[in-house]
Amino acid sequence: MHMQFHQAESRARLASVEDTDIVLRLDDAGFVMHASPGAAALGIDLTSLLLMPHICDFAETEYASRIAELFASARSGERPQKWIDFPLVTPGGGAQDDHGRDPDAESGSDAPRWYAIWLEPVEEDDGAGQGCIANLRCRQSQYAMADEIEALSATDPLTGLDNRAAFCASLARLLAREGDGPMPASAGARNAVAIFAIDRMRAIFMQYGQATADEIRWGFAKYLETMTHADQSLALLDEERFAVLLPGMTMRAAREWAHDVLRTFAGLTAGSSSKDAELTASAGLARAENSVDWILRQAEMGLVMARAGGGGKAGTCKPAPRIADGARIEQAIQAALVRAEQRAV
Repeated sequence: MHMQFHQAESRARLASVEDTDIVLRLDDAGFVMHASPGAAALGIDLTSLLLMPHICDFAETEYASRIAELFASARSGERPQKWIDFPLVTPGGGAQDDHGRDPDAESGSDAPRWYAIWLEPVEEDDGAGQGCIANLRCRQSQYAMADEIEALSATDPLTGLDNRAAFCASLARLLAREGDGPMPASAGARNAVAIFAIDRMRAIFMQYGQATADEIRWGFAKYLETMTHADQSLALLDEERFAVLLPGMTMRAAREWAHDVLRTFAGLTAGSSSKDAELTASAGLARAENSVDWILRQAEMGLVMARAGGGGKAGTCKPAPRIADGARIEQAIQAALVRAEQRAV
């Protein structure tokens, strides 16, 4: 009865095999003995090999160990109920590189190809093990969709630029590359951040409506794209503010660049009958130092100062010397906490 139950279960699971699945017959050691016609999708011609690959050879090292555990479990008579996803590696190279990426793919993407596997033990009537059946199912569409969703979650739908979360992540990575913990001012001097905003944007919205405001925002985004380089991250922080990460740029160079951006923009928006620009923008600048919040706050304060001067300018806000060092602030807070605990005792 027990053997009949396992045979019925095996038939039921094998009946769930899809037409696009790849079925491999493995021997007791896990080497491929036979393969279904769909095995050509693995990027290797199994019929031309003298020495057949091991089932673990189709996955990267990290995932191969998990497949090895799954195979050992199946060989012991267990029937695992879960699939294991893994990036495909073609044994011996073939149409893919050592990381399962297809350099000849039409999409041009270097993303790995994902498959899922489950193993079914094969038993004789006397219960003796005779290897396993491996079922491989392509998961590429699911992973491609997940990557697309992740990309959309980090992108502003109107302008196509990175959103605030993506920009903050890029800025955090820059700080991490410069060194662990808060950055000294000398290191931060090599990098800068600029925040741009269209002047009187709220008034434009109130007078002309959302459609016009969106059109201006989209146009300014495209303009900033033309004024930035590939290594300068551009993002939309909110409905009004744009941020640009300027790696390798001192504050002096950043001010000159920002002034040029604003001056050129004003020239492009000047009316034909007047030298005055019909649309202007302002910018706030800050060194990339201490922390992400610190940088954005200083740049925002610089933007406020630029607008207070009438707009169309690039402003900076020099922090007070006593609070300019985020590390010292953190140390002072920790010292205060220690003193408070000592007083409590």
